[in-house]
Amino acid sequence: MGRTATFDRGDVVRAARDVFWSRGYAETGIGELEEATGLNRSSLYHAFGSKKGLFEAVVAAYLEEVVRRRLAPLQRSDAAATALADYVAEMREAIAGGSPRARSGCLLINAACGPLVDDEPELRAIVTRYADELREGVARGVAAARPGLSEAARAPLAEAVASLVIAALAIARTDPDAAVRSLDAVAPLVAGWRA
Repeated sequence: MGRTATFDRGDVVRAARDVFWSRGYAETGIGELEEATGLNRSSLYHAFGSKKGLFEAVVAAYLEEVVRRRLAPLQRSDAAATALADYVAEMREAIAGGSPRARSGCLLINAACGPLVDDEPELRAIVTRYADELREGVARGVAAARPGLSEAARAPLAEAVASLVIAALAIARTDPDAAVRSLDAVAPLVAGWRA
């Protein structure tokens, strides 16, 4: 009979998340995961099946604890007029303020640019759903911020804003100043957009 796990799965996933987030999937070694989580290789493999299994658990937790928490005010059917501006300001502050996680960019966008996505259709599907959630949230935020615009005018504006946000998240790791400039471009773009 096997031993009962004596660790908190959530704590292990969060510790591994920080390593994957800062180093990337391909660059993260199992030794780094052992050190960060306090578990040995066999315990990690027993609990998660593989490094990829641990990464999948990390991605699922990241979506719930980080991404959806930030997107929630945007995704409400009655989103506040300031929801988009608040979302962008929160991201800007995290990146400009030097938060180590924010300066590492977005875990999912980083994963989308790595070799794992090519080999893993499940991860590709997760990243695609994330991008869709982001676009939907931004579209609701644009609609709340500019209720007088027609749907035909709002749709390309929402796509442009989502693209600026994704660009900021993608470049935050290598050029946080450029990421901040992308986010700073959102407010004037939304305010000045014409039908």
